[in-house]
Amino acid sequence: MADIPQIHKLISYYADRGDLLPRSLHELYETARDFFVVRNEEGQVIGCAALHINWSDLAELRSVAVAEPYQGRGISRLLAEAALEEARQLGIRTVYVLTYRPEVFSRFGFRTIDVAQLPRKVWSECHRCPKFQCCDEIAMVCDVLERERAARDAVPVSVAAERA
Repeated sequence: MADIPQIHKLISYYADRGDLLPRSLHELYETARDFFVVRNEEGQVIGCAALHINWSDLAELRSVAVAEPYQGRGISRLLAEAALEEARQLGIRTVYVLTYRPEVFSRFGFRTIDVAQLPRKVWSECHRCPKFQCCDEIAMVCDVLERERAARDAVPVSVAAERA
């Protein structure tokens, strides 16, 4: 729970720029178990991501943020890998992301889809978004089971992201 104020600060920085959906402290405390974090040597949260389960076979990778001084070091990959591994362990087939940076998520096995292909349940939070009436986010999905099949032949990677 001590990570939540740091997660809030990180997400708020990008939300103020219009890059992420803002999250209140209340919401972050309610969904604390969704989050993975990466810390620097001093123990500060420098990256976060959440796996939010929508349904038995569908989850969202959201609130992916890495502090600017730490970008380009593979932290977003560690966070995505941790979330996708948890989805696999839970038997969740599809993980989706709504993003302005599809190039980041395509590196993790996500592919762009028409937003209309996502179930309506996905849009339950859209009314809170400042861009609700003119959404320009790109929808992407990752088939976790297909990704698992492809990874069987790959060298295992150690994930350093941990639970918030």
